[in-house]
Amino acid sequence: MITVKKEGILLSKTDRPFENEGVLNPAVIRVGNRILVFYRAVERGNYSTIGLCTLRKPLKVSHRDKEPLLSPEAEYEKHGIEDPRIVCIEGTYYLTYTAYDGINALGALATSKDLKIWQRHGIIVPKINFEEFQQLTDAKFKMNEKYVRYNDYQKTHLPKDNKVFLWDKNLVIFPRKINGNFCLLHRIKPDIQIVVSVPSLEELTPEFWHTYFSDFSNYIVLEPKFEHEASYIGSGCPPIETKDGWLIIYHGVQDKIDGYVYSACAALLDLKNPQIELARLPYPLFFPEKSWELKGEVNNVCFPTGAVVEEETLFIYYGAADERIAIASLNINELLAELSACKTNQSNHEQLATNLPTGNQYF
Repeated sequence: MITVKKEGILLSKTDRPFENEGVLNPAVIRVGNRILVFYRAVERGNYSTIGLCTLRKPLKVSHRDKEPLLSPEAEYEKHGIEDPRIVCIEGTYYLTYTAYDGINALGALATSKDLKIWQRHGIIVPKINFEEFQQLTDAKFKMNEKYVRYNDYQKTHLPKDNKVFLWDKNLVIFPRKINGNFCLLHRIKPDIQIVVSVPSLEELTPEFWHTYFSDFSNYIVLEPKFEHEASYIGSGCPPIETKDGWLIIYHGVQDKIDGYVYSACAALLDLKNPQIELARLPYPLFFPEKSWELKGEVNNVCFPTGAVVEEETLFIYYGAADERIAIASLNINELLAELSACKTNQSNHEQLATNLPTGNQYF
């Protein structure tokens, strides 16, 4: 078992109007000698913006802005900008987040060269309803009942004239291009899906997504496998490049008698072809057990979204009970050694290579 230290709460809500309901689910990135934390700030009524604070060290806040860095501007995000993640690729910062309009929750993108001026690129995940999803997915994709349970229910609770899209959240970009192409994770419940071989994010058009869904079964990179993630899973921190593969820290959800329990989980994807799962922990990396994780706006939640590595220590920043931001730390080499003992069946990799479609450039 891996030794995980719960370092405690980094940020809590304040009396400031934009963050008086909660702070949670931060994007984290090292810039020079600073660590920047872009966090979801929630005001009463469940309206979210992005706040910013600076860390002098992984556990020490040196500055916290008194106003939001990013607030809703467009119709598609009018109810909130939620759950950011951030990476820097070739001098450009890519901030992905969930845009919520009060009905639909969809992955969106903003970019910046200086972390001050941000350009919004709108929603970059598919905007389709569940019926279109069913029609577009390929015959090889045997849709399990969870896709129906988690994605077909919403329209029954809304007026018929509302446009209800398939929720596509937890949009996370890999921190570097692979063979000159962007790679990203996203989540349509209950699985984590992957997009590969995209030279430019501008190519994520409706036409792209229609083609993507026609081969959807090949783009499911992680499915719920163990008891602690039996209900559904979702991408978390941006992938971390290691000698053993892309380290993926994600969240797994189990439906228990007193509600959902969100745990932090870990897996490895292949460096050259991240469609291939190399290894996965058969137990949670960490789970709700502290008072700040057990009780809050949503009970029993550890929701990892940001990480930094300092020498051999991996610091994981996570939303705790949807109300505060906490930190857990562990030895990354210990984690990689544990994952090496949990290799995924190699025959699955061979089958994936056989099934890869032609016409696209794969790694």
